[in-house]
Amino acid sequence: MLEGIKVVEFATYIAAPSAGGLMADWGADVVKIEALGGDPIRRFFGSLGVDSDTNPVFDLDNRGKRGIALDTSTQDGRKILHRLIEEADVFLTNLRPGSLDRAGLDWSTLSQLNPRLVFASVTGYGLEGEERDRPGFDIAAFWSRSGVGRLTAPKGSEPFATRTAFGDHITGLATVNGILAALLEREHTGKGRLVETSLLRTGIYALGSDYAIQLKMGRVASTKTRHESAQPLSNYFKTSDNEWICMVMRQSEADWHTIAEAIGRPDLLEDERFGSAKARKKNAAALVDELDTAFAGKSLADWEQILDAFDIVWAPYQSPAQVAEDPQAIAAGAFVDMPEPDGSTYRAPAGPVRFHGAEDGPKGPAPHTGQHTDQILSEAGYTADEIKTLKTQKVIG
Repeated sequence: MLEGIKVVEFATYIAAPSAGGLMADWGADVVKIEALGGDPIRRFFGSLGVDSDTNPVFDLDNRGKRGIALDTSTQDGRKILHRLIEEADVFLTNLRPGSLDRAGLDWSTLSQLNPRLVFASVTGYGLEGEERDRPGFDIAAFWSRSGVGRLTAPKGSEPFATRTAFGDHITGLATVNGILAALLEREHTGKGRLVETSLLRTGIYALGSDYAIQLKMGRVASTKTRHESAQPLSNYFKTSDNEWICMVMRQSEADWHTIAEAIGRPDLLEDERFGSAKARKKNAAALVDELDTAFAGKSLADWEQILDAFDIVWAPYQSPAQVAEDPQAIAAGAFVDMPEPDGSTYRAPAGPVRFHGAEDGPKGPAPHTGQHTDQILSEAGYTADEIKTLKTQKVIG
């Protein structure tokens, strides 16, 4: 879908590169610019004290890109970058605003160099304000600063960390949306646009329903434990084979009658403690105990048949190992074959969108640091001798 779109990605770690990775899946020519020592996320497992010859974390967000190693602290390095940007449709970066200004890579400078350029900035805290140059990772800016982590944790519990790159990938999705909207606008106006996303703003939007309540009504309910839930029917229940079920209530009274029938406890409908939504909330702990006893009497496979027969909204509470073998996840296209440099493949997550009839998966493996430097510079008009000199001067690698 994006064949013919050229993206120059000057970014590290995950949030911005994940946006470039999706665009590469969808056919864009994404040129990944790295320092001579490579993107720090290449050393992800080493930073955790784990020895690994492979790095699926890096591969996921960088598959199908072409790589160039470039020292942009040098004048010649910046000239190369400017030349690549001159011919690009999109410049994607997560450099902090001050760094962009000092390097001559700010929007005002690059928009004059290439008026059709879509400039996509991904930061922790945005391009304006006193903290615009504060470094931001997803566990800090998305998870902690935005309130996602605090609202996710049950009230009174200690903070816990988000999973690797959870907020980064949500921000990457937002960034792709902005880029594509700006490219569509350019078709009408002929002009590019500055597109800004931040981990902080994305985190707030991810909690949009709660923030709508907070901003309108001045407060929002905290996350409760199972036995304290305001909607005890929308909850988690353990089966006889120690699996968990997530059950969801749609309409309070109608669903309560259906659930009571499904679990074989129609007598609960006559219990005044559970006779209304307000009563069920007041007596949530007692109701959860009753439901726990019922669900503990059958296996997950049994409940699958029963809950589906009653058209109750539910899902198994699965581990990643279970999801990897889930037939419905496979049918939904959630996994793809990731190409390796040696021609082999391994299973990896797909992007979140399926384009039917299109090749919307990986276009190749993630590049080695500087793998395509010569090719990219040659396409930009550099001669073989010039490329050789730049290598000798350690401007490129």
